[in-house]
Amino acid sequence: MSAEATAVDWSIVAGLILYLAVVLVVGVWTSRRMRRLDDFVLAGRRLGPLATAVSERASGESSWFLLGLPGAAYAAGFTSFWSVIGIAFGIFASWTLLAVPLRKATGKMGALTLPDYFETRFKDRTHLLRGVSTIIILVFYTVYVGAQFVGAGKILNATFGLDPVKGILLGAGVVAFYTLMGGFLAVVWTDVVQGILMMCVAVILPVVGIARLGGLDGFVSHVSAMGPDFITMNAGQTGRAFLFGVMLGGLAWGFGYLGQPHLLTRYMAIRNPAHLRQGTSIAMAWVLIAYWGAVMIGLVGVGILGPELADAETVMPYLAKALMPGWIAGLMIAGAIAAMMSTADSQLIVSVSAVVEDVYVRLFHPNASPRHLVAMSRIATIVMAGIALLLAFRNQDLIFNMVAYAWSGLGSSFGPPLLLSLRWRRVGRWGVLAGMLSGMVSTIVWKNVAVLNDALDIKLASFLISLAMTIVVSLAVKDRADETKT
Repeated sequence: MSAEATAVDWSIVAGLILYLAVVLVVGVWTSRRMRRLDDFVLAGRRLGPLATAVSERASGESSWFLLGLPGAAYAAGFTSFWSVIGIAFGIFASWTLLAVPLRKATGKMGALTLPDYFETRFKDRTHLLRGVSTIIILVFYTVYVGAQFVGAGKILNATFGLDPVKGILLGAGVVAFYTLMGGFLAVVWTDVVQGILMMCVAVILPVVGIARLGGLDGFVSHVSAMGPDFITMNAGQTGRAFLFGVMLGGLAWGFGYLGQPHLLTRYMAIRNPAHLRQGTSIAMAWVLIAYWGAVMIGLVGVGILGPELADAETVMPYLAKALMPGWIAGLMIAGAIAAMMSTADSQLIVSVSAVVEDVYVRLFHPNASPRHLVAMSRIATIVMAGIALLLAFRNQDLIFNMVAYAWSGLGSSFGPPLLLSLRWRRVGRWGVLAGMLSGMVSTIVWKNVAVLNDALDIKLASFLISLAMTIVVSLAVKDRADETKT
């Protein structure tokens, strides 16, 4: 099937405009409730379990969920299910190991951000923990947000033939607008809408596609034609190549869920820590319903579209156009844009929080007025979106690769230090600092040294290095006098 753009289908445009109108209205409505910095950063800690869980899932998936992962399955086949298995375990571990203790600790401390938590937890008067964690957030989130903007460009190009640069600009503009207007509250409620839409797309599209192929027998026949490596979980690999290159490479996605600030803020923002148990059930139900479908979109795409797509990561929008009536296809394509927006907006909020709360307020203007801080947050949103936009223009790499890099950097830099600070009494300030720095540095080194990445997946390697450094330095350097009990 040709991947060339055709004339604009205005029924598809109508579905897309309907979606964009909803999220913009939410942004304007929630802007009326922005009075203080904690309103902008954590919605005043007023979230219920449903909003917390669904928005956490939506913001956790990004354009990777409906573009990158289906694209990987379209290109590589059933091995992509290893990523789904790892992700499911990672999400469950994050909700069960981190959610309740982090909410209780940050609520007791009055901490609004992850850097704020680390500094207060260890009474770090040197501001080293705050400074290093802020740098990590800004470094990796510019890449991550840039990947989402690249996703917007790919979707709009595949759907309407719109120049990718114009698509990137449009996606960035919409996200920046409703984020700076409504802050975290706008992010959460648009994410609830987007999370439901993403789940519907991941379920409906492969089911309709399998029916179009003649049922399960027809589906199996089409994917089997791609060869035995495509339809097996080992991709024809055995021994070390299978264990480290296929299985662990996929499973390692789960480690990153322990250290993503844009997901951790959901736990910090819930009204009552007891509600996090209910939130866990809601989040895992979303995973079990939706995640199989993301891979199946790519596999069904092989049968419906053929294996000739120039860009595998456009399989979802092309499949929606091939299978669904125009306005429904427009809503489904909006689902992919929703995946991009629901992550980009959350990451912008975390980046803005790092600049305003962790640098501007804590280090320079602790007595700034609430209105002034909200205004500064909105200015910082525009600046951070602009930086990510420039990065998107300069590096239109595969979304899968860009997200893997940023995901690894954040997960390894924050995951082990945060987990141990909440669950291990012997962890110390210097151990946490060593874990952060080693996670960041090892990710950057692994990304740029091909032989290392070939030997062990970047997500697994950097996480293990950070974990080891946090433990070893905490045991070696007896610096726990500055801790505060959580």
